[in-house]
Amino acid sequence: MGIHEQDLAALHEQAVAWRRHLHMHPELSFQETRTAAMIADLLEAWGLAVRRGVAGTGVIATLEGGLPGRTIALRADIDALPIQDEKETEYASTVPGVMHACGHDGHTAQLLAAARYYSMHREETAGTRVFLFQPGEEVLPGGALGMIAAGALDGVDAVYGIHLWSPFPCGTVATRPGPFMAEPDEFEIEIAGQGGHAGLPHEAKDALVAGAHLVVALQTVVSRSVDPLEAAVLSIGQIRAGTARNVIADSCRLSGTIRSFDPRVRELVRGRMDDIIRHTCELHGVDYSFEFYEGYPPVVNDAAEADRVLRVASELHAAGEVRQCERIMAGEDFAYYLKERPGCFFFVGAGRADGTSAPHHHPGFDIDERAMLHAARLLIAVADDAAGDSGRA
Repeated sequence: MGIHEQDLAALHEQAVAWRRHLHMHPELSFQETRTAAMIADLLEAWGLAVRRGVAGTGVIATLEGGLPGRTIALRADIDALPIQDEKETEYASTVPGVMHACGHDGHTAQLLAAARYYSMHREETAGTRVFLFQPGEEVLPGGALGMIAAGALDGVDAVYGIHLWSPFPCGTVATRPGPFMAEPDEFEIEIAGQGGHAGLPHEAKDALVAGAHLVVALQTVVSRSVDPLEAAVLSIGQIRAGTARNVIADSCRLSGTIRSFDPRVRELVRGRMDDIIRHTCELHGVDYSFEFYEGYPPVVNDAAEADRVLRVASELHAAGEVRQCERIMAGEDFAYYLKERPGCFFFVGAGRADGTSAPHHHPGFDIDERAMLHAARLLIAVADDAAGDSGRA
């Protein structure tokens, strides 16, 4: 069916209101009780078949179209981050230390708009639409596995998801076939030394100095151990040590992430980290523990489905550029859906044209809300195209 632009434009105004409400009332991963209740109440009011409490706080809704066709799943993540909102807007977060700093409020609102649109045009919809509102994307092990275990993909022929992406100008559509987003692993290093007086360092074992050496030494893992033609990033995001300026720290904790696309690179990085941590701590006479947490697999788009997204986006005459982009080192548990069904994860630009938008996971993060209209339109168009594709049945 062709898209009813007037209906979609009217729904965008409602989507902005939904998004701002969610932005003002964010909830952390697997704590999205009010968010889930709002989603489920709306979906039920529109006549969809709704399952609540999926994977803890997830929601699945199903709409049977009036025409024959395939079953297409569309997914949005619903959780916020433990970040203090520093924006000065009327819809800034009202929850101290919690905000939607990655755009999941926009993802939720645009998928709600798509669901409402289909409920208004059920009789001319081919096939079935399954709407997945997933909790806990921001924390390992993520909510996708729980959704899948609960039957989110039962009977589904293809699955699609959109990430609003502030580094790209509003309206840009970008994806690629094959590996698209990295596998994001996490690690924790605990160093145990012996505290003491700052004026008597020879009587102590300084855990902070050992940690500082590790911060520098671990940077050589990628620069000197990984093939330059491969992709990997090792970032230490936190170092915590010390209690006072005149006390030598008896402990130090470092935590961070490793991102790569190839399991062999992951194991190389893990092994080199273990060697460097062990030898550095031995050099400084301190004990340590090293925990490595395997994250989501890489997001690998089905080649035909990525081509579909780029083709449909081009046919829609999107407001921005439509292009095949480079790989992205961020991670996403949408990867688990793509391991089970053909599909595609893609970006819709939500940033300022001059590139000055705050990055994701930043206290000043915000989106250009016009991007939600582009995203909802594209989700609907891709789903309709896929639902009528007998060649992939």
